[in-house]
Amino acid sequence: MMIGVGVGSGDRLALGVLTQYRMATTEQMHWVIAPEVRIEQTRRRLARLRAEGLVNRITLPQAGRTRVWFPTPYGVQLASEWPEMRGHRPSRTVSDPTAVRLKAGHTLTVTETALAFLEDARRRGELCRPLDWLTEVHHPIGSGEAVIPDALLYYKRGSQDGDNGAMLRAFVEVDRATMGPERLAAKLPAYERLHRYIPTLPGRRRPTIGQEPALEDWRRHYPLFPRLLFVLDGTGPAGVETRITALHAAAGKLAPSRFLNDVPVLAASLADLLHHGPSAPIWRPAHDPGQRVDWKSPSGP
Repeated sequence: MMIGVGVGSGDRLALGVLTQYRMATTEQMHWVIAPEVRIEQTRRRLARLRAEGLVNRITLPQAGRTRVWFPTPYGVQLASEWPEMRGHRPSRTVSDPTAVRLKAGHTLTVTETALAFLEDARRRGELCRPLDWLTEVHHPIGSGEAVIPDALLYYKRGSQDGDNGAMLRAFVEVDRATMGPERLAAKLPAYERLHRYIPTLPGRRRPTIGQEPALEDWRRHYPLFPRLLFVLDGTGPAGVETRITALHAAAGKLAPSRFLNDVPVLAASLADLLHHGPSAPIWRPAHDPGQRVDWKSPSGP
């Protein structure tokens, strides 16, 4: 299910968003929590939360001395006790100003990606609330390893008033070209491992004839495996093509695989996402990058 926000005040939503997204600029916070009011109201809200010790800020020296907001340890502790936040706090919440400064480039790009989906849902009358974007949800795949997507997106297609829209979920990986194409492509077999990973519990024996077989771990959390979206930034069109080619090669090495049959794996540039919106046919399937599809449409081979 989508997270029931149930927010009694804008202050509560603002703290919840910062705890879940980890950091955002003043402008990003405004468009996420209250785009219908003047930005001065958002600035006053953030200043009030800062005075109460719940959030803090740094000023980046570049980009016009942009202010970046993040939760304090006290703010994270408080927000984590709310019913709508329980179990959804990021695995590595950043509350130290130096760490925020070092991580700002990537994390603010992830927040910008979230904003693209939120604004698209608002325009289309579909349902995607601010807290339906969860960062860094931990998914074990055995041997002490884990898949930790940049974000997990919940999105309900169709009218907000009706219940006939399909619930969609997506793992989102935002790549700013800080790693080589091969390291990016290595994420694909990791997700394939998650798709087939069955945890071994101490004392559990192999199922005998007539017993229910053990299920993959992801089924405890999702009725369907979330689709996988790669958002590519940090280079021009040639760099985007290089990374899509690497994803295509990785998909070829996985074939034949139930994962590629069951899970749409799509890639798009952040520039296209921001210019055209995520619902436009800007997404390139990893198994066939010559196509361009809507991320909400099935896209199996």
